Amino acid sequence: MPTSNSNHQSRHRRVYAALFSALSLLLLAGASMAHAAGAGGLNMTSHPIGYLAVAIFVLAYAFVMLEEKLHMRKSKPVLLAAGIIWFLVAGLAAANGDSESANEALGHNLLEYSELLLFLLVAMTYINAMEERQLFDALRAWLVNKGFSYAGLFWITGILAFLISPVADNLTTALLMCAVVMKVGENSPRFIGMACINIVVAANAGGAFSPFGDITTLMVWQKGVVDFTEFFALFVPSLVNFLVPAAIMHFFIPNEPPEKATEKVIMKRGARRTVVLFLLTITTAVLGHNFLHLPAVVGMMMGLGYLQVFGYYLRISFERNVAKERAWAAKEQNERLLARLDNAIPFDIFSPIARAEWDTLLFFYGVVLCVGGLGYIGYLSEVSTLLYTNWNQTAANVAVGVLSAIVDNIPVMFAVLSMEPEMSHGQWLLVTLTAGVGGSMLSIGSAAGVALMGQARGYYTMMTHLRWTPVIVLGYGASILTHLWLNAELF
Repeated sequence: MPTSNSNHQSRHRRVYAALFSALSLLLLAGASMAHAAGAGGLNMTSHPIGYLAVAIFVLAYAFVMLEEKLHMRKSKPVLLAAGIIWFLVAGLAAANGDSESANEALGHNLLEYSELLLFLLVAMTYINAMEERQLFDALRAWLVNKGFSYAGLFWITGILAFLISPVADNLTTALLMCAVVMKVGENSPRFIGMACINIVVAANAGGAFSPFGDITTLMVWQKGVVDFTEFFALFVPSLVNFLVPAAIMHFFIPNEPPEKATEKVIMKRGARRTVVLFLLTITTAVLGHNFLHLPAVVGMMMGLGYLQVFGYYLRISFERNVAKERAWAAKEQNERLLARLDNAIPFDIFSPIARAEWDTLLFFYGVVLCVGGLGYIGYLSEVSTLLYTNWNQTAANVAVGVLSAIVDNIPVMFAVLSMEPEMSHGQWLLVTLTAGVGGSMLSIGSAAGVALMGQARGYYTMMTHLRWTPVIVLGYGASILTHLWLNAELF
């Protein structure tokens, strides 16, 4: 087991990484300001209010990156920063006799956020409902009871993370697979650390080729720059991103067999049907968006109706079903099932909704409005010119992926979408890929990595991940080259 001193050092390294992230944002903003100043003329980018808005955003994001050290949820500083930035922007606009344009810009940002908020809320509700029905617990128990070797578990958890994350989000997928390796590999810290790295890479790679796999891909789909089926062009590059580091790490997995473990889980009534309803909800959203040109959120909210009606059926038939199961359990002398039935409660749709990741949803609101405010001031157009006109577009999109390993990929991708640079379809897919998988290079680069540092505390740390960063970077480069070669006709 790691010592408290190593934990202390790990925390310091995460603090240094956070400060480096804030510095990176400051340098990027500074570059755009310098470009604006060189262009000449009076504009908001060279106004003191513009500088102050950038400083507020950088300061807020520094607090976000120091979340684990300060124990302050990441939504708090960005919510405050968003309000201050828009009050400054609106005040400056009003002072120049133009309050309407600021209101219109803010309204556009709020509309974009509301669509994504409701979409994510439905997806999170379904995932929480599956968890409440103990579907994920049953999957974990099945894996634990199979008695796989460490090498087998390394590949099985990685492949499952890659395959589940396109449907569920990569954070939930990573937490589920981490629970498996923590249970089976508790006597091998080295295996847990390596398996967690593999899970983070696999979950991020799997989420990159599906609109449902990550918030960034969802934003790209909602924006309309990439259609639903076109994301699957990234399947092979994403697979390469996962397989290259996994294949190298395979040779360093401990050889000793894990201790046998047993775990029994009985899924609650309706677990499998909840999965079917979730797939039906996704189908509804995709068909409505692709063929009727409705916002995808309309189909998702309709899918929430599916779950509510099903929840009503579970509730009205609850007592009859419990009585039936209790009689069967008494006949079979199943004490465990009887104990569970004694504590059974009806399905409540609002319980999964309440357990949604509200901190993430509110953080997303703050990011959208902060970036929107900086975009209204004019910084995004300057950064767009700096990256996508002065640089080669491929190099710029590769750099976006590297930046997403340091800074959260949500504000990075939202900024790119707000810039709306003129790019080929292949380039839009490239930036979708790099923003999705680039966060795997550092443990703090994705929500999956940050979550696993907490779940596998002491086993999976920033330095544990950093030791394998070179092979992850190799996979990152291989996935980009695969996309450039395989989808060359799209460029």
